[in-house]
Amino acid sequence: MVAVTRRRPTASDAPSYSRADIEALSDKLKEPTWLRESRLAAWELYEELPMPDRTLEEWRRTDYRSLRWDEAGRISAGRDSRLAAIPAANREPLAGEEQGGFLAFINGEVVHSETADTLTRQGIVFTDLSTACRLHEDLVRPNLMTRAVKPGEGKFAALHAALWTHGAFVYVPRGTTAELPIHIVMYNDLPGATLGHVLVVVEDGAQATVLVDYLSAQAQSQSVYVGATELMVGSGANLRYVSLQDWDRQMFEISYQRARVGRDAALDWVIGTMGSRFVKSFIEVELDGTGANAQVSGMFFADKAQFFDLDTQQNHNAPLTTSNLLFKGAAKDTARSLWQGMIKSLPDMQKIDGFQACRNLVLSDEARMDAIPGLEIEADDVRCTHAATFGTLEEQPVFYLMSRGIPRDQAELMVAEGFFEELLERIPFERVQARLRASLEAKIIGSR
Repeated sequence: MVAVTRRRPTASDAPSYSRADIEALSDKLKEPTWLRESRLAAWELYEELPMPDRTLEEWRRTDYRSLRWDEAGRISAGRDSRLAAIPAANREPLAGEEQGGFLAFINGEVVHSETADTLTRQGIVFTDLSTACRLHEDLVRPNLMTRAVKPGEGKFAALHAALWTHGAFVYVPRGTTAELPIHIVMYNDLPGATLGHVLVVVEDGAQATVLVDYLSAQAQSQSVYVGATELMVGSGANLRYVSLQDWDRQMFEISYQRARVGRDAALDWVIGTMGSRFVKSFIEVELDGTGANAQVSGMFFADKAQFFDLDTQQNHNAPLTTSNLLFKGAAKDTARSLWQGMIKSLPDMQKIDGFQACRNLVLSDEARMDAIPGLEIEADDVRCTHAATFGTLEEQPVFYLMSRGIPRDQAELMVAEGFFEELLERIPFERVQARLRASLEAKIIGSR
């Protein structure tokens, strides 16, 4: 038998948090006993789990060793920040001059919180997660990392469960429609680590629209965001959820996002990924009830040395369920993207309809894009299909536009925008669409 020596991780290889950090955070937030105990249980699990490496299938193609934990892992300390620090475009109302609620965080600290009277009178709860844990235990405790994202899913999921620094909570009671959209902004203007959480509970027959912005100011040193999103969509409910990420180029993101969709419920989930240096995101939909339907739309654009790893899964846990996933992405310079998708059905889950596709636009010889669709079907009366395509900007439409006097860079921009237009139109807010178009223009023209 040959002994194998494993190098012990250094301060740069892994976070250097301790149980004392968990206790100090819980004390600072004045948390109830049940939450403190939940954090500590997750911490014990975290200590037992190894750091993920490339021997694990989900990490086999992804290397995060350029993340310097001794630099990025320090919990961001709040400062006297004001709402005005967040870019104006991310603060404006989503539609017209009204919105149902607006919650803003800077470096993990709440800087603004408002909820429209019309929502409050309906019994809708919209507040930061720490406040919700204290005031609405009956609503939060059964759902917080117990049904969707769970601490045992991996080292970083356990870390998040133990050390989440801030979060937002949305609760829409049975049969209630939130007529106005809800807006959440998580903004960082200091380097370091933040661990944000979004928990949305839409009860049976209820409806809501929620948009979350993730962004940060330019920094010279590394940061890390370890996040989680949990979407609970009750029977006959309808949730439209939009998540847009535009971190600065020193940010590393590791996130877990999962939705549970009940009987005859509908989820329309739009995901935009533009920023950061490194992204590893697990995005999963659990179709739990007969007749459940989920549409997941993703757009991403990697440039310079960015690396995006988007891992999606559509789990059909009930018969007569439908899922439709479409991701569209582009890469230029030396950037790399990886999409891994899976449609899965349990045995005897008949009459399911699952579709997934990833369309890729390669804009330079040095860029690399990988797409790996997959099916794991344990029923025999299903319709499940997948597709992945790769292409470059077609010269013919570019030449046509140039022949009409349009400069090449603008012509290429127009063709690329046309590629993404199908997904842009799925975002229900014109102002947000305009923001994304500006971001696409900056990437294609090369100003960022």
